[in-house]
Amino acid sequence: MPRFAPWVDTAVRALPEALPDGPVLVPCCGTFPELDVLTEHLPGREIVGIDLSAGMAARARRRAAGNPLVRVLEGDASKLDLTAAAVVSVFGLQQLPEPDAALRSWAGALRPGGWLSVVYWPHSTEPGGPFTVLSDVLREHIPAGDRSWESRLTSSLERTAIERDEQVSFPMVHPDADTFFTAHTRSGPMRPLATARGERFVATLREEFLRRSPAGEWRHRPLARHIVARAPSPA
Repeated sequence: MPRFAPWVDTAVRALPEALPDGPVLVPCCGTFPELDVLTEHLPGREIVGIDLSAGMAARARRRAAGNPLVRVLEGDASKLDLTAAAVVSVFGLQQLPEPDAALRSWAGALRPGGWLSVVYWPHSTEPGGPFTVLSDVLREHIPAGDRSWESRLTSSLERTAIERDEQVSFPMVHPDADTFFTAHTRSGPMRPLATARGERFVATLREEFLRRSPAGEWRHRPLARHIVARAPSPA
């Protein structure tokens, strides 16, 4: 999570301090890495984290303990039934079954004059970095998922004014390729796949990934997409 901190900071600080009344919603909050920046950037604002995982929600509640302005809800973050002054999410969108539909729901939850700030990993994040190498290895065993939803994201925000749509890059450093692979499969986005396929499958992936990876420290600059949108202000 510390490696994602620059993107978290960028997403949160894209929200203006002058927001309409209401909470800031954080769908797909996970362990709630956005919380510290949000409470510093928007003091006195109610913050609501939402995550489908009971374990993640429990960790998020521990992080928020003692702050009466923060709530964590266990539920489907892709369909918001709350209204919000702002919605912010970092690296949760691409994990959802229908990201474009989720983004439409998030935008629909905004109160007049509310703001949306979302960072996610696009299909192509970098040429030749560890994410790309791992993706290439995976494609030899598992077909690529449908990424056509990326082309529909802008139309999902047709009722808002898009203030920013850009790539955001920050450096990452990993001690070596094996450390990256272990983190990705044990505590990262590949953990469900590793659990489902078992140790033998993971060992096969590891061997091929390490064969294609450089030795020693690995530095790279992955590109994330950052979308900022604003709901129409009241007439």
